[in-house]
Amino acid sequence: MIYWATPLFIIRLYKSLIWHGKRDKKVIYLTFDDGPTPLITKKVLDILDGFGAKATFFCLGRNVERNPELCIEILNKGHTIGNHSYSHLKGWRTPVKEYVRDVELAAQLIDSKLFRPPYGRIRQLQSKILIKRYRIIMWDVLSHDYNQKLPAKMCLRNVIRSTKNGSIVVFHDSVKASKNLFEVLPKFLEHFINVGYSFKPIQDNI
Repeated sequence: MIYWATPLFIIRLYKSLIWHGKRDKKVIYLTFDDGPTPLITKKVLDILDGFGAKATFFCLGRNVERNPELCIEILNKGHTIGNHSYSHLKGWRTPVKEYVRDVELAAQLIDSKLFRPPYGRIRQLQSKILIKRYRIIMWDVLSHDYNQKLPAKMCLRNVIRSTKNGSIVVFHDSVKASKNLFEVLPKFLEHFINVGYSFKPIQDNI
């Protein structure tokens, strides 16, 4: 079963994590995971520029190491970055010390107090340790852009239906997601800007 909007029982189970922003304003927090990726991230930045939208990029340490200039460009354009671990480990399958060590390795390359667990999978003890240093940012809307079996029209329709005031929405600036991403993202931005929404990066006040 595909969940576009995060089920409420999961949000309630992990109350200490951040799932969305305030619901009283027409603001959307657009996020991109797994980059920075040559060509892909650059095109995403160009699309965002075209709509005057700001976002948050949760970067992999290994990709920042390979493409430091892209990380600098993200920041120079007024977006924010977050730590998405160094090597994209699955928290449910990884010993606590190894998981935390991987996040700390990424922190040597990514100057941010925001952290997003790869796959959204993090164990309670991992969370308990990391929350002392980071604001753990989850999401309430997942685009599934990486699922190459899903047509872009389905991604767009369901993401629009699931997004509301304060939503944290996940896309991916990766090669795997790029086909759906480049078709869905401009239409998603256009739709919500036309009905009065703004797109802001995640800051300390969310």
